[in-house]
Amino acid sequence: MSRRTAVVTGASSGIGAATARRLAASGYRVVLAARRADRVEGLAAELVKEGRDAVAQVLDVTDRAAVEAFAAGLDRCDVLVNNAGGALGADRIEAADPADWRSMYEVNVLGVLHLTQALLPALRASGDGTIVVLSSTAGLATYEGGGGYVAAKHGAHVIAETLRLELCGEPVRVIEIAPGMVRTEEFAKNRFGGDEEKAAAVYSGVAEPLTAEDVADTVDWAVTRPSHVNIDLLVVRPRAQASNYKVHREN
Repeated sequence: MSRRTAVVTGASSGIGAATARRLAASGYRVVLAARRADRVEGLAAELVKEGRDAVAQVLDVTDRAAVEAFAAGLDRCDVLVNNAGGALGADRIEAADPADWRSMYEVNVLGVLHLTQALLPALRASGDGTIVVLSSTAGLATYEGGGGYVAAKHGAHVIAETLRLELCGEPVRVIEIAPGMVRTEEFAKNRFGGDEEKAAAVYSGVAEPLTAEDVADTVDWAVTRPSHVNIDLLVVRPRAQASNYKVHREN
């Protein structure tokens, strides 16, 4: 039988790339799926050079036909890490751009739906499948200026909760990892349209926000628990963050 396979979406950077590296190190054959060919192909080549088993696949999780073709091309899937997502804007609801909300819903919610539906037959067939949904603490509590992102991540959270109910008794676990403040190279910059100053202000004074590697370590730990152990929901924040509102800043 071929090696256990983990599909990681949004694997071109940040948490997705770190998760692919970590699962590859744990012995999984990793399938890196993301829109940017140069990024995922470069990471796959890096992992192969290190002796890992990795392949790259260019994929837009919002494209249903592309997702179905991707799923049809896999020989197996044991773990699906629904990581692709992101935030756009931080406007109050009265000034928010509906196009940003639509984009966030498409990737954070429908992207999870597309991949999960397409790969669920393979996850069942594995006899020991695991679905991971990377949500956010935004999916558990709201804050001003976060309406669209909060709504989208609430949607992802509800998908995980509902799946766990619907798949109860089947050989598929459903794990939700909800990170708080994570500093990656692109998340805040993308949220603010490339504005470096606004992006930096998110983390201003926070000595040690979480890193992509911290979250990847959490995903790897949850996925590699014994088959009968399900980590329903794991919230992970830096020590400096007590809630979406309460953050210790040193300046």
